[in-house]
Amino acid sequence: MKPITRSAIVAGRRSACLVEVVCSLMLASVPLAAQQGDVHRDVPYVPTPPDVVEAMLKLGGVKKGDILYDLGCGDGRIVIMAAQKFGATGTGVDIDPERIREAEANAKQAGVTDRVRFLQKNLFDADFHEATVVTLYLLPEVNIRLRPKLLKELKVGTRIVSHQFDMGEWKPDKQINMDWRTVYLYTVTAQAKAQFGDK
Repeated sequence: MKPITRSAIVAGRRSACLVEVVCSLMLASVPLAAQQGDVHRDVPYVPTPPDVVEAMLKLGGVKKGDILYDLGCGDGRIVIMAAQKFGATGTGVDIDPERIREAEANAKQAGVTDRVRFLQKNLFDADFHEATVVTLYLLPEVNIRLRPKLLKELKVGTRIVSHQFDMGEWKPDKQINMDWRTVYLYTVTAQAKAQFGDK
């Protein structure tokens, strides 16, 4: 057996550190709201930065009169900004009661409680048929599982804005890149309903 040298120890420590950093980044990129089948409190909730929230709302063409649903709403920041800055009304849905309490407190502080509400519910049990805009920051597999429900319940013309992850074979109308982040815009059409609504 060869003796362990100082350089080998240093190299091993560097490798371990690199693995830890990579794992931390991967973990941080997964929002708690995406784990809608169960509340995994050991996974950190990572909120969308305000500039990305604003870009999502602009890409979705959010305006006064829109009814926005944020699926996996976290602390409510997307719904709150939609009401505050764009004049929409909104509903946030999240399975985690802690996030719902935080969202309600944030809405109160922002003075928009008359225009927003938050529901503690599993996304797959939620009713969002009245939405004119839906926002998401979920995982790829959750987007795909949710896609048939979105296309079944939403009216033709409804816009869907997804942060970071796309809708699989359903191609976006537009997408924008902000550093390493990507935001996708989809519009519900009769064709999309027929092609992807039953999958």
